[in-house]
Amino acid sequence: MIRRRILYEFKAFIARGNVMEMAVGIIIGGAFTSIVTSLVEDIINPLLGLFGGMNFDQLHVKLLGEVTLNYGKFITAVVNFLIMAFIVFLLMKAVNRMGDKLIKKQAEEAVVPTTKKCPFCKSEIAVDATRCPHYTSALEVADE
Repeated sequence: MIRRRILYEFKAFIARGNVMEMAVGIIIGGAFTSIVTSLVEDIINPLLGLFGGMNFDQLHVKLLGEVTLNYGKFITAVVNFLIMAFIVFLLMKAVNRMGDKLIKKQAEEAVVPTTKKCPFCKSEIAVDATRCPHYTSALEVADE
């Protein structure tokens, strides 16, 4: 009985929307990582090599016999991380900017005026009013 309840709760937990969204995000993140890694390793690092002329991977210190401390690979990993982080920052900045423009456009489209000014007394009246409550004159109805 306890096992059934635990299985039922686990099934409900897995079926929640936020868990499924997280799973999709992790899968897309993994695919995106390979794209960014390829961009850094195959495009940006060779371009940096043209200007720097040095490959950090080859830097090392011999400790004892054939044991080496490959600090150059660590430097390369740090530089790759910084480049990847900067690229992801730029991509997210562009995505956020596009999202902000879309939200702003939707907000502008969603704003529908509910009041207008009476042409005679300049008071606020409902958009669909045919008479001003203060002036009591008939208003011209705009053709829609």
